[in-house]
Amino acid sequence: MKKMNQELYDFLIEHLDAITEDWLADREEKNGSIYSKDAGDWSEQMLREQNRLTNLTIASSLLEDQRGFEEKKKDWAKLVAESRVSSRTPIYEVLDALSKLRYSFWRFIKKFVDREGDRVLRSDIMNWGIAIHMAFDEIIVEFTKRYDELMRKRLFAQQSLIDELNAPIIKLNSLIGVLPIVGDIDTARVQAITDYVPNKCVELDVSHLFIDLSGVSVIDTMVANHIYQLMQVLDLLGIKSTVTGIRPEIAQTSVQLGLDFSRIRTYSSLQLAIKKNFQDFAMN
Repeated sequence: MKKMNQELYDFLIEHLDAITEDWLADREEKNGSIYSKDAGDWSEQMLREQNRLTNLTIASSLLEDQRGFEEKKKDWAKLVAESRVSSRTPIYEVLDALSKLRYSFWRFIKKFVDREGDRVLRSDIMNWGIAIHMAFDEIIVEFTKRYDELMRKRLFAQQSLIDELNAPIIKLNSLIGVLPIVGDIDTARVQAITDYVPNKCVELDVSHLFIDLSGVSVIDTMVANHIYQLMQVLDLLGIKSTVTGIRPEIAQTSVQLGLDFSRIRTYSSLQLAIKKNFQDFAMN
C-alpha cells in the first residue's frame, strides 16, 4: 500500500502542470470573475501558479508523513485567501473552482489506474478516495477560516472608517475638540456616535468637546436623550462638553416635546462658544 501510494504521488507530481491545464480548460466565461476563461493573461498565470500549489498540496496527502500536507495546507490557504479577498472573489466561486479541480484530479488518478492495471487493488482505490476527498475537504475548511478572518479584518477597518466619518473629532489645540454632526440623525446613527465618541476622545486626549449641531435639521426626543447621555459619559470621563449650533426650529421643537436642555451647556453657534471660552483655550 505504501509503495503504491508513493507511486501515485510521483505520478501526480509528474503531471502537476497537466492537471492544471486540464482544470483551466474547463473554465467558462463568467463576467467579472478571475475564474473566467476570458479573464486575461495575468489572471490565468496567477491561477496556473496557485493551482499548481493546490495540486502539490493535495498530492502530499498521500504520503505517510502528514506534516508536509499540514504545512502546505496552511500556506496554500493563506495565499489563496489573501488573493481572493484582494480580488473580491465570492467564496462560492472558489468552492466551485475546487470542486471542478477535484474532477480533474480524479481524471489523472484514473489514468494512473489504467496504466498500472491489475497492480492497483480495489482497496488502493478506496483508500485514495478517502485520502483525496478528505484532503480537499480540509483545504476548503482551512481556506474558509482564513477567508473569514481576512474579511472580518476588512469589515472592521471599513466600520472604523465609517465611524470616523460619521463622527469626526477635529482638534482645535492639544486638548480642545469639535464634533460637527451633519445631516439627518436618527436613533441608529446617534447610538453609533455615542459608542464611538468617548473612546475617541480618550484616544485623542480631548479635555473639552464641542458638539456642533448646526448641520442637523431635525432632532427628536430619542436623539436628544442620546446626546444627553453622551455628555454624561464624557463628564464621567472628566471631559467637559458643550452643545453648539442648535437651530431655532430645533429649539422650538425641543420645547414643544418637553426636552430639558437646562443642564446642558449650549451656545447658538460654534463661533460664539469659541469666543466665550477663548481664555480657557488660551490657557490650554
